[in-house]
Amino acid sequence: MQGFFFDELSVGQAAEMSRVVGAADIEAFAEVSGDNNPVHLDEAYAKTTTFGERIAHGMLSAAYISAVLGSKLPGPGAIYLSQSLRFRRPVKIGDLVVAKVTVKALDEARGHVTLDTTCAVAGKTVVDGEALVIAPRRPA
Repeated sequence: MQGFFFDELSVGQAAEMSRVVGAADIEAFAEVSGDNNPVHLDEAYAKTTTFGERIAHGMLSAAYISAVLGSKLPGPGAIYLSQSLRFRRPVKIGDLVVAKVTVKALDEARGHVTLDTTCAVAGKTVVDGEALVIAPRRPA
């Protein structure tokens, strides 16, 4: 098991992961989520929008944040309590999305960890927000 127990965490600690968004990722996300908005799936329709091309679902980028929380920091055993999100820019097919989480605050009594969360493409923020998770405790 990788990841961190609550007592191993510190303010400022960070982890990230990167993914290139492909058309197949967008199509799979649409299938799983049921979100079939044509801006994500129909190139001809997407050309008529302000984006001029297909874009990824905002929640796909949010899922990358979830992946960092559940696999790296805190990691396996972390329990998501809440997540705020602001969608700043579109993510397009072929974009490399870097999802990063940074420990902002620790609540020892409750085992809660507050983290700043971001996704960026080419150094520009596409999604940001804040997560609250319960970090696993070390077995007694």
